[in-house]
Amino acid sequence: MTFPPWLRRLLRLRRDLLFLAAGVLVHLLPVPLFVWAAVLIGQTLAGTSSDAPVVLSVPLALLVAAGYGLTEAQRWRFRALCGVELPRLGFRRARRQFGYQCLIGPLLGVLELLLLALLAVGIAASTVLVWIWIVPWQWRVGHPGYTTRAAYVTALGLLALAAVPPLAAGLVRLEDLVGRAVLGVSRSDELERRVEDLTESRAGAVDAADAERRRIERDLHDGAQQRLVSLALNLGLAKATLTDLPPEAKDVIDAAHREAKDAIEELNSLVRGLHPAVLDELGLDAALSGLAARAPLPVRLRVDLPERAAAPVEAVAYFVVSEALTNVAKHAPDATRADVTVTRLGGILRVAIADDGAGGADASRGSGLKGLAQRVRSVDGTFRMSSPVGGPTVMRVELPCPK
Repeated sequence: MTFPPWLRRLLRLRRDLLFLAAGVLVHLLPVPLFVWAAVLIGQTLAGTSSDAPVVLSVPLALLVAAGYGLTEAQRWRFRALCGVELPRLGFRRARRQFGYQCLIGPLLGVLELLLLALLAVGIAASTVLVWIWIVPWQWRVGHPGYTTRAAYVTALGLLALAAVPPLAAGLVRLEDLVGRAVLGVSRSDELERRVEDLTESRAGAVDAADAERRRIERDLHDGAQQRLVSLALNLGLAKATLTDLPPEAKDVIDAAHREAKDAIEELNSLVRGLHPAVLDELGLDAALSGLAARAPLPVRLRVDLPERAAAPVEAVAYFVVSEALTNVAKHAPDATRADVTVTRLGGILRVAIADDGAGGADASRGSGLKGLAQRVRSVDGTFRMSSPVGGPTVMRVELPCPK
């Protein structure tokens, strides 16, 4: 529904005046409490009243209650009359609430009271020619020329009424700015909320990625892997039973059989790399034992975990060890052994991987190590690496593991 401009201005003025009128009582209520408390403090210091120290607790308690209660009243006033939603501060940010209610509020209340008084004077002055007929006729006879003076008063009243809408709009904007700045969400609160939102969204993304890896692992294990196993069995059966084939055909079947078994092995490695089933079923100790057994170099593994960690933390620890052992085999062919230590102390899961290779690894240049560090940071972990030229290379990871 479209309103004409004059009606929109009238409705806006009505909203502004209601907003300011509702703020007079809320803003000026602490003033008599302050005066009462100041008088009692003066009497206490002067020693003129023995009851003043006891009674003093009453206005002080009322001021404390008003500091929080008036904030809720301000929230209602801003929401219902101005369309602004202020946060519920409760007992937090007490200094900001008391500063607004006891210092800024009374100043705004005085401005509101003056504006409403200007409105009342403007209405009374602009209608003086109407209500002057209420006075007895003897007064009008005894004051010749009153109509001229009344016309001047009416003009001044109309000017006052013309000044009310812009002044009211300006005062509402001022209160809106001050209210948002003092009672609203501060920059630190906003940054804290954004950090919480980003932490939650990142945790959700990590969980979603982990769930997707589990789904892919399950689909590969139950789908493509089973088909390859069936193909390898059929080729093996054909090689064993079809003995009257030409040598060329036997060579083709034999090569296809080997390729099928190699594909199964590669698919097994891929499935384990995505998300090993043993990690979910038996935990980190069993999964790392399997990694150590398949490593191309001797691995001394020590796992000291009194209880299982969260699934995302276990997954990150597993892939850290897996990637580290892969890097040792690929980039440190002179390494003769690797040491993997996994311990949990309080709420921290510590993973340390060391090898006796030639060293020289740089975490800032290798994309694999960068990805590993990013994966550790995805669960608020820390990643440190030491690899001087000549060795040894030591990778340390700490993962938060709250109980």
